[in-house]
Amino acid sequence: MDFSSPLPDTTGFVIQEIGALLFALVFFFLWRQSRVVYFELWSVAWLLRLAAAVFGFELMRSHNAAWLAAYATFEFAFVVVLVAAARAGFASSMKDWRAVLRLLALLPIFVAVVCLLGFFSHLEAYHASHAIVLCFVYLYNFIALGRNPGAGARVFRFSLFLLAATFAAHALIFIYLYNAGTAEQWAQYLRHESYYDFILHCVLAFAAMAMWSEAQIDRIQELSGDLEHLRRETKRTGDLDALTGLLNQSALARRIESGGEYFGVVAVCDMDNFKDVNDRFGHLVGDEILRNIGSLLQSSIRSEDEAFRWGGDEFVILFLNQIPEVAARRMADIEARLREFHVRGYGSLPISISWGTADARGRVLRDALDEADRRMYTAKRARATETTRRF
Repeated sequence: MDFSSPLPDTTGFVIQEIGALLFALVFFFLWRQSRVVYFELWSVAWLLRLAAAVFGFELMRSHNAAWLAAYATFEFAFVVVLVAAARAGFASSMKDWRAVLRLLALLPIFVAVVCLLGFFSHLEAYHASHAIVLCFVYLYNFIALGRNPGAGARVFRFSLFLLAATFAAHALIFIYLYNAGTAEQWAQYLRHESYYDFILHCVLAFAAMAMWSEAQIDRIQELSGDLEHLRRETKRTGDLDALTGLLNQSALARRIESGGEYFGVVAVCDMDNFKDVNDRFGHLVGDEILRNIGSLLQSSIRSEDEAFRWGGDEFVILFLNQIPEVAARRMADIEARLREFHVRGYGSLPISISWGTADARGRVLRDALDEADRRMYTAKRARATETTRRF
């Protein structure tokens, strides 16, 4: 093995070690924050590269061939871990380790080939083959990741492609120097290569940080959207009566307290003798009746109208921009449909309701509601008196 040409480059070695440690810490931070196995594997890879640089420096410094095997082993482990990262992608776990294990099985063969290259040729041949391997590894990561949204992800993939192209250029230059150049020329190029690689890997690391930041921002926006949807759903369901599906008494109270004039008609309706129904058929039947009345009211009004369950068996309907005559016809239609009410297991069970309306145009909603409520009770008393006279 000819070690007369390469000289240990202390400055390049320090840059490689600082860079490897920096990149390992960056990707470790990204893994801790995101728990994405891709970043974890990159962190492990750079720790292996940190150890490989030590053995490479000792190889240049001592001219001892024994260091070549250790150097090649850690460089090969660096390659294997990056292949594993590409296969994992941005998932939270590594699902298939078989390809990685198969690559580890090639480690003894790889080390033997490296040693043969070292013993029967200059180190240019090893560096050329090593550059070709790294070219394919970075290109494989570039292809495996696919297209991801965000500028950070695009810069990260571009950095991988640029590194692949750079190592391909390194391989060509090493092959040229191996055949036509001098030892001093390729040793000098090897020093400059460390600086180029450090700059490109810095771009890669910062792109990974940017990609993670964009992912966090997207996640925050997604969670904000989910939170806003949940808030609206909570508000909507909080305003609904659980039994009838209509707006509840609290929603009506806020509607009244909002103040201002209401342009439309207010209707109040109440079931006649609902207590007798509960006593005769039980509360389950009573609940079913209320549930069906809620469905009937909801299907009998327009989307701009509002229906509320005001009390136990009392309901309020707000007919927006409606005249009293039309609102009265709608209430009469609801009353007629309730007379044909059927209860499961009991057959026909006509429901009687009393109702009253009030024109709210030019008035506050509370006054119109009070007037409609008085008219409803007047109608209820009149119906009770008529029923008494019949019997």
